[in-house]
Amino acid sequence: MPDSTPERLNIQPQQPAGKMVGVDVGGTFTDLILIDPTGGLRIAKVPTTVQNQAYGVMSAIEKTGAHLADIASIVHGTTTTTNALLERKIATCGLITTRGFRDILELGRRTRPKPYGLIGSFEPLIARENRLEVAERTDAYGHILTPLDEEGVRNAARALLDQGVEALVIHFLHAYANPAHERRAAEIVREIWPNPYVTIGSDILSEFREYERGTTASVNAAIQPVLDRYIRRLTDELSGKGYANELLVMQGNGGTVSARIVAEAAVNTVMSGPASGVMAAAYTARLAGYPEVITYDMGGTSSDVGLILGGVPAVSAELELEYALPIHVPMVDVHTIGAGGGSLARIDEAGLLQVGPESAGATPGPICYGRGGARPTITDANLALGRLNPAGLLAVDAPVSIDDVKRAISEQVGDKLGLDTDQAAAAILAIGNMKMANAIRMVSLARGHDPRDFALFAFGGAGPLHAVALARELAIPKVLIPARPGITNALGCVVADLRHDYVNTVNTPLAAVDMDQVATILREQVAAGRETIAREGTEIEEITVLHDADMQFQGQTHILTIPVPGPDVGREYLEDAFAKAYWERFEVELPEIRPVLVNLHTAVIGRRPAVPLTALIDKAQQAATPAEAVTARRAVWFAEGDWQETPIYRREKLPLGGRFEGPAIVEQLDTTIVIEPNCAVDVDDLGNLIVTVRSI
Repeated sequence: MPDSTPERLNIQPQQPAGKMVGVDVGGTFTDLILIDPTGGLRIAKVPTTVQNQAYGVMSAIEKTGAHLADIASIVHGTTTTTNALLERKIATCGLITTRGFRDILELGRRTRPKPYGLIGSFEPLIARENRLEVAERTDAYGHILTPLDEEGVRNAARALLDQGVEALVIHFLHAYANPAHERRAAEIVREIWPNPYVTIGSDILSEFREYERGTTASVNAAIQPVLDRYIRRLTDELSGKGYANELLVMQGNGGTVSARIVAEAAVNTVMSGPASGVMAAAYTARLAGYPEVITYDMGGTSSDVGLILGGVPAVSAELELEYALPIHVPMVDVHTIGAGGGSLARIDEAGLLQVGPESAGATPGPICYGRGGARPTITDANLALGRLNPAGLLAVDAPVSIDDVKRAISEQVGDKLGLDTDQAAAAILAIGNMKMANAIRMVSLARGHDPRDFALFAFGGAGPLHAVALARELAIPKVLIPARPGITNALGCVVADLRHDYVNTVNTPLAAVDMDQVATILREQVAAGRETIAREGTEIEEITVLHDADMQFQGQTHILTIPVPGPDVGREYLEDAFAKAYWERFEVELPEIRPVLVNLHTAVIGRRPAVPLTALIDKAQQAATPAEAVTARRAVWFAEGDWQETPIYRREKLPLGGRFEGPAIVEQLDTTIVIEPNCAVDVDDLGNLIVTVRSI
């Protein structure tokens, strides 16, 4: 979402900032960072406890040795809701809808799971027997055509309770134009419903398109009990051990929300994990002087790629988590592929090498972890090629040798392709890099952006291993590697602000739009955001408001989002801004077609106190020169020069302002960084490594 002129309202902090904790739960590891503004940093990385993520969170906190009573704030990024949807470990849901529209969630847009052939299927989140109809009807302008059958609502709710439904969606036709029937139905249902899990569709998304709005509301209902129970368990654990402040939870839009209200709009937490990394990247890159950045986060299971323009992450409201599961709430626009350090290599039925999307995950993990893994992964290939330190990676509890890793690569990949072990490991990396480079092209070239105009911000436990090679492939001139790449997502939780997004549909030709109505909608959205932030009771320094409008040409389906300076925006501004945006995207002018104002967006952001990134640097261990940070040398494989004797640097010993040349390996607790030959590295004042990528 493009930046808009912000409205700032100064608010005095309630208390001095204290120790801050950010904890991010990934598919393989749970990462935690504790920052003390007065100085000091603690980090922890523990295996994710899939059966209950709260165990991993508490284990990470305990590993830091911190006392919960001394911590001022904890911000949590979780994959609970995303995993629940993908694995269909969701609540039993029911739907009360307008008579005649029971099957809209299945009819959808009449697309197919696969583009070729009549194959594939999907299962709606709400079973058909749990979708009931009542008499009511509102037209597209909000006029009531058929009054709500209140007794029918009561009977439907009782029937759904008898069928074992836990969470309910109320979704009526055209409720975005007039939500009165939905809200009255909710009042009736709540008189008999035994829990708070009642979702009003128009409260989650007040936007036209009944299918997408209904699916988004259904997602919210399906995961609401799952998230609520998890957050309750976690907050009880935290308070039981002395934590007395508010727990904040990351949202997919890159902001945070108080744990006390997060379950009300549980759908907003989907994809919160990738969003936290993008927010940390935007924060760090902006301070480092790089406002135009492509983010590249490679973890153990997947790689996430995003785009930052002018220091602001791109936001989209058109995520499709999987086939027939569109989620139309604003989220940081991240493209995800199944290529991570744990991605498994295999030879398919056609005799071709495939890498991912299947992953070894946290258990059993790569072969070299010694947890029972027997199939080679990207991590194993990096180890076999000298890019990872055997002494720091090979398991000690269940010993595994490099020979064991190489033997598995040779037997399962090399022998089947007629390659030696080195060639097989290199092929695994090449296929993985190809997938990741294509993901970067999807967020840049496919959207009209030249990668050469950006820096590549690499993080995650495995991102810095591949970043320079990817930048060289895509002609990206600079790679920025933050001080703590492996815990960037956890850092994103610490630096993220409170944020709430609102959308209302207008869907009227611009020439006929009532501009007073536009101003009223935008002001009401701001008021709703400020009220929600006040309910959270979290310390903030100011409130920033961003407005945007979705527009399209009449008769077209594709929408462009343009910034709006404020509620009193004029008709001419919208027309000119849309024409300019359309030209920039397509280089086409269509003066003969009327523009349509589709939706109005407002983001209300509560800015939290700034986080000092210098706390991430351990200046006490820094050497006088980069040469003094070299701790060893070993043979490392590089694509352009095969095996080369390569210096191994310790990241914490590199002095600020230092400079060195590749080839090099930089090791630190949370990641390993591969600097390809013929590249230069500068260490900036924030401890970031700025890699100048030169052609071979």
